[in-house]
Amino acid sequence: MSVDHSTRVHLSAIDEERFGIKTARAVGVTLQGLPSMWDFCRIHDVRLLIARCPASELAAVQAMERQGCILTDTLVYYACNLLKSPIPTDPSVVAVRPIHSGEEDRVKAIAAESFKGYYGHYHADQRLDRTQCDEAYTSWAVRSCVSRDVADEVLVTDDGGTLLGFATLRINSPEEGEGVLFGVAPAAQGRGIYRSFMIRSMEWFRAKGCTRQVVSTQITNIAVQKVWTRVGFEPSHAFYTFHRWFD
Repeated sequence: MSVDHSTRVHLSAIDEERFGIKTARAVGVTLQGLPSMWDFCRIHDVRLLIARCPASELAAVQAMERQGCILTDTLVYYACNLLKSPIPTDPSVVAVRPIHSGEEDRVKAIAAESFKGYYGHYHADQRLDRTQCDEAYTSWAVRSCVSRDVADEVLVTDDGGTLLGFATLRINSPEEGEGVLFGVAPAAQGRGIYRSFMIRSMEWFRAKGCTRQVVSTQITNIAVQKVWTRVGFEPSHAFYTFHRWFD
């Protein structure tokens, strides 16, 4: 699969609402796309730019560093061909099912517990409020439950009526699905629930006709990468995330 590396930049209303500053996001940053990205930020009076650059675009990376951008994370993607090998069996006895209406508050609580202090690109920027950095993940989880613009499905683990975790799934194209945001309550970690989510997500995407699934995380999150390799995923590509403040 080819990766789209063309620079795309837009204003981020949700980040502006969360942090109270004009924020823009750019993805697929290339050296050739830098001038238009800077122009966009100037024209729209952007104060904070969050930019993702393919790890292979070293010339763009170095140019961004010279312009005052700070590295805030390295995002690694893994991929799995859903038709190449059988999907592993799930030995877990905890039921995994689609979320039911009214369970959003429990998902919010699990996200708040499991992502508190999670060191993503928000927390890596010392100028951003810590509480609002945590809220970014809980808000993302809740929006995934209530809006199909954010996620196409949310799976939950149900242990006798108690929800222990969630997984948000998105169909990127007819061929590709993505496991986007996973959270397991701290008290339930170590029970293989995350592995169950990976297997059930693979089954869900294949039932929808997808032939490929991708997942991503910070490069320092070794534990989940071990799970991915054990269920058949392989490294695919990576992005650097940069922040630049215009003040």
